[in-house]
Amino acid sequence: MRRRPPSLTSLGWRFSLFTLLYLYQGVVAGFALTALVNHFATAGASTAEVGRHLAIVGLPWVLQPLLWGPVIDRATPARMGPRRFWLVLSLACAQVALAGLLLLGAAPSLTAVSAVLFLHSLAASLADTATDRMIAGSVPTGELGRTSAATRAGFVTGGAAGAAIFAWLLAANGLPAAAGMLLALTTPLALVSVLVREAPTDRLLSLRRGPPSRAPDRGRASEAVAFARRLLTAFRTRDAATLLAMCFAIDLGLAVFQVPFAVALVQVHGWNAVDLSRLQAGLALLGGTLGAAGLGTAVDRFGPHRALRALLVACAGAFGIAGLLIVAGLEAAAGPVILGLASVVPALLYVALLPTVLLASRTGQASATQFQVYMAALNFGDVVGSALAGALAAVTAPTIVALGVAVVFLICARVAPTFGRGRFHQAGAA
Repeated sequence: MRRRPPSLTSLGWRFSLFTLLYLYQGVVAGFALTALVNHFATAGASTAEVGRHLAIVGLPWVLQPLLWGPVIDRATPARMGPRRFWLVLSLACAQVALAGLLLLGAAPSLTAVSAVLFLHSLAASLADTATDRMIAGSVPTGELGRTSAATRAGFVTGGAAGAAIFAWLLAANGLPAAAGMLLALTTPLALVSVLVREAPTDRLLSLRRGPPSRAPDRGRASEAVAFARRLLTAFRTRDAATLLAMCFAIDLGLAVFQVPFAVALVQVHGWNAVDLSRLQAGLALLGGTLGAAGLGTAVDRFGPHRALRALLVACAGAFGIAGLLIVAGLEAAAGPVILGLASVVPALLYVALLPTVLLASRTGQASATQFQVYMAALNFGDVVGSALAGALAAVTAPTIVALGVAVVFLICARVAPTFGRGRFHQAGAA
């Protein structure tokens, strides 16, 4: 009997593909958002410059629903799978963009590096859209918690490895060596998308497309208008609007505290950038692997709503404690504890948040775009928070910022909506 090729119809291949794709994202994020930021902070970059870099690199992820959601939702059938076609193509473009770092020389400006990584984010955000649509279309409801935990573990493991490896390489050998290692680590991960098909009957590689999926009597303009109406309708409910606002508020709160605090540890309290990157990597790894695994199983058993509210309250408590430590004058001595409070618990929050967002957006013909709108709200919150971090840090004490973030999380816990509770428990118990 002929063996079926690897595809998303297999539980093992689903978990493997999605985990490795998020591992890819994490490795790049560890380089671009942690090691590189700490490296330039050591070189004298201000909080405003660091925030601008984070905003530029994150901008394509904010525009992701407008750029790529309709592309995936309205994709013409392809012989290698409609979403996988775009996944493979976008990852190839992302690797070409990363190769551009090798052309910047030994001591480029942060602005030049930001521009190249902006191009990478454009391609990587398309790959992420295709990946998330594949998750929504192939993962049963009762597996969403474990899938969320697996993807989160992949992302934070990659981020931890990227932060630790590239912090050392940037300090010891400079950007060209770090960029070369980044390509060497990410290329095999990108190639996994070629191996695992959406359906067993898909071609391994093929550029041939099928006939358009739209009705023959409708033009592109009328179809686009109908698509936009369906998308707007999906966000008119109170629960959808509340979840959208929550996504924005969560990442904005994290950014306005984390960005200036990390810069202050290096420039005010004399921390070494390599040591800071290693600590951040270790904390992320702790929350995203051991914690995420147990939480993912709990989400599948009890549903994401209860876990999400509990973790929002835990995040509020974590930032409240961080604020008290700072006001007590322990900002430098208790730096590792404060970083842990501000990173480990929020990392676990995403394990419960992702199934909630999937349940809110997996129905309808615009599901990929709906999901990416929620994700873009998270990224937009991060971009806005990063951009405002410098100005806010100049006029507001870190204690006030930490306590303000705690209040935001408490409000989110109070208003968190529920999606698909009955369907979730039924599927999870099956």
